[in-house]
Amino acid sequence: MNDTTGKVFLVGAGPGDPGLFTLKGVECMRRAGVIVYDYLAGKPLLGFAAPGAELIYVGKKGGDHTMKQPDINQLLVDKALAGNVVTRLKGGDSFIFGRGGEEALALREAGVPFEVVPGISSAYAVPAYAGIPVTHRGVTTDVAFITGHEDPTKEESSIKWDKLATGVGTLVFLMGVNNLPYIVENLVASGRAPETPVALIRWGTTPRQETLTGTLSNIVQSVKERGFKAPAITIVGEVVALREKLHWFEDRPLFGKRVAVTRSRSQASGLVAALAAAGAVPVEFPTIKVTAPEDDYEALDAAIAAMRGGGRAVEEASAAAAGGNGGPAYDWIVFTSVNGVEQFFGRLDLDGDVRDLKGIKLGAIGPATAAALARRGLRIDFVPAEYRAEAMLEGLLKQGAAGARVLIPRAREAREVLPEKLAEAGARVEVVNAYETVLDDAGSQEMREMLSSGEIDIITFTSSSTVKNFVKLLEGFDFQALPGSVTIACIGPVTAETARDLGLRVDLVAAEYTIPGLVKALIRKEK
Repeated sequence: MNDTTGKVFLVGAGPGDPGLFTLKGVECMRRAGVIVYDYLAGKPLLGFAAPGAELIYVGKKGGDHTMKQPDINQLLVDKALAGNVVTRLKGGDSFIFGRGGEEALALREAGVPFEVVPGISSAYAVPAYAGIPVTHRGVTTDVAFITGHEDPTKEESSIKWDKLATGVGTLVFLMGVNNLPYIVENLVASGRAPETPVALIRWGTTPRQETLTGTLSNIVQSVKERGFKAPAITIVGEVVALREKLHWFEDRPLFGKRVAVTRSRSQASGLVAALAAAGAVPVEFPTIKVTAPEDDYEALDAAIAAMRGGGRAVEEASAAAAGGNGGPAYDWIVFTSVNGVEQFFGRLDLDGDVRDLKGIKLGAIGPATAAALARRGLRIDFVPAEYRAEAMLEGLLKQGAAGARVLIPRAREAREVLPEKLAEAGARVEVVNAYETVLDDAGSQEMREMLSSGEIDIITFTSSSTVKNFVKLLEGFDFQALPGSVTIACIGPVTAETARDLGLRVDLVAAEYTIPGLVKALIRKEK
């Protein structure tokens, strides 16, 4: 080893659910200049890669090998000897039928330092997600993990079928779908009862999970009839019968539903997480990007300067004078979105802080916007019961906003209802553009293809701008041809009205105009 030699981390990616990836695995991904990954090492994990990291796919799928194992070994050696930190990302655990030992030996022989980061193995995680504990008191106290795909160059099987068949309670075969007839034949011939329960689990721990159960006597025929294919694992033993009572993962209300999320990527995480928790497969198709306003914050900065001058500066000057108090420049600041909050405080924090809001009342259009203010330690004076401009207007007027000085930092293309009606009621309203939403055309062709092939079950819209941009990005697509099985869901009546005006069928409108409300409405519809 020389001073320029890098290092290799042999990292188990876990069974498929990104939430089962280890914290140390994330750390290794972020440190790596080169990431060498497999077919079963989930794509979402690549999001942990550092910007500019070299991503090299070496996956093996159904006998189709992108790169042979000796070549992978050499690749790891070469990249490390060139001075790179390399993360070798392997499905499950790299030392359980992952050939990680072979890679480690090659690294040791070449003098390359390495570390092994274990991953959660599909051998026990996948059965758990299917409601099958691999051991259970009163059923079995032993389990064996067996490869379902032995080295094809061997002249005869090294598996001791006569001892395995009756000597171990639970048998877990990895990568054995194609060899299932051979496995069943050997187990039965070696004494395992034909009525022994069997389960095959495909794409375990992911929203695509599919479970097929039977017995040794009928499972091969069931697999053939269902067209059940790899990647899947096979569990043989009495513990399989526990699935009838313990299944949970596939019971989640939106399990397997593919949901188009049209929010901007910066805002989508809450909706994506809520959908995934309900079992859905979120398909991110951000139709908008949040950008600086056309005037590059000039109006917003001027409003903040006026607020600071009318607040602290005037107050200090007044204290020095005889009696008077200039007071704050605004009586109310009304926020109509989380983006408005983030952009406003992003500019305020450049040359001030929340103390500049002294004496100013704060209004928020809904709970998410209120939460964004609360995270900054601010008390919100008014949140309407119904999260729309009309309800905000009514509440502000009851709060005495008629005749008040009101600042509204918002999107340039927002509705005019609130500022216009406040002005009509006598308020002095200043609307400033805090941000703009523009088209995000990345992924539009892929979304066209998914809609055309029936790969999308639900389309969600969380604002009128997401609807408008969705239709614009997919210009020419025949939305009338969407089958009735596709649900179009809107966060509230204003968004729904926009969708209908643009020729979309609206199947669901959330009663509570929030992200949690939208997800609840989808769940109720599926029950």
